[in-house]
Amino acid sequence: MEVINTLGRRKTSVARVYLSKGKGNMVVNDRDYKEFFPISVLQSKLIQPFALTDTVNKYDVKVNVSGGGINGQVEAIRLGISRALVKLNDDYKPLLKEEGLMTRDPRMVERKKPGQPKARKKFQFSKR
Repeated sequence: MEVINTLGRRKTSVARVYLSKGKGNMVVNDRDYKEFFPISVLQSKLIQPFALTDTVNKYDVKVNVSGGGINGQVEAIRLGISRALVKLNDDYKPLLKEEGLMTRDPRMVERKKPGQPKARKKFQFSKR
């Protein structure tokens, strides 16, 4: 099996995921994923696609991720891993789709408009 390359995005985060046969090592930006994401909730989000497809500790994952915050980065990586698993085996797609892992979340930060302090907030109105 060769290396499978996929892309995951969330908000402004972009994750390039490289999946290959192995013992379950996950490296994010040349560091172990547990060191890169020390919060257990984020770690469980990364393992979620493997847990759903019963492929825990069967594949090595190498990830390059940039942009956004840690939660956006984790969700981008999760999407990339899910896409890679579907490339391996099409039978995984219904399982992952049911959990919402195959959908790219389109929500982005709304842009700031001129004449306003933020996207929706307005400056205080003074009648006189």
